[in-house]
Amino acid sequence: MAFTTSTLAPSELRYSEASTAKRASRGLLRRLFDAMMASRQREAEREIAFYLQRTGGKFTDAVEREIGRRHSNPHW
Repeated sequence: MAFTTSTLAPSELRYSEASTAKRASRGLLRRLFDAMMASRQREAEREIAFYLQRTGGKFTDAVEREIGRRHSNPHW
């Protein structure tokens, strides 16, 4: 993978006011969808934390595989 340095100053990389205003004026369905996705993300993080707690708190390869297996199952 190739990397390059940027010639832009950090102040030039900030969002313009127009883009932040556009983001703030998202439609109702988009805001509802974003809220649902955020809720599902928090739920998944809670489930992972609970599973790690039950397995002793160590994040081993086996635990990582089990979490991946459980999250790929739609009935977890």
